[in-house]
Amino acid sequence: MKSKTVFLRITILLMGLAMLAFCIFVIPHFLLGFYKTMSGVLVQSLLLGVGCAVAAVLFFLVLGEAWKLLNYIDHDSAFSQIAVDALRRIKYFAYSICGIFILELPVFYIFAEKDDAPGLIIIGIIFAGAPLVIAIFANLLQILLQRAIEIKSENDLTI
Repeated sequence: MKSKTVFLRITILLMGLAMLAFCIFVIPHFLLGFYKTMSGVLVQSLLLGVGCAVAAVLFFLVLGEAWKLLNYIDHDSAFSQIAVDALRRIKYFAYSICGIFILELPVFYIFAEKDDAPGLIIIGIIFAGAPLVIAIFANLLQILLQRAIEIKSENDLTI
């Protein structure tokens, strides 16, 4: 089991590094291009920047909760209430990221219209859809894990 969790930990670290690089190199370049294309409309640029920053922080919180979940698995606490709580937090963080990008979609649309880049709207939809899938999956795992804990406690009481 340890080798599988080590692989997942490496994956979490790589995802965190990729997101950090994205935040450092891609987002500022995108925001600068947005500001120039929109003829200096600072409010929309700031809204997009703040939304991306908050979504990035929430993404790192999701990775942190996933790391904790792997710790619970390593310490044989996978079927416990703390694991259910970690999944619940992952679900809420992912729903929040989805909500942020849904609120940002009009800004993506305005930029796509001005820059004549309709593919940008699809990118905005993907940014909103990916965390939605993660949130739904975390919700499903949370429900299944909660039921497994209930069955385990009933079996412990029976024996």
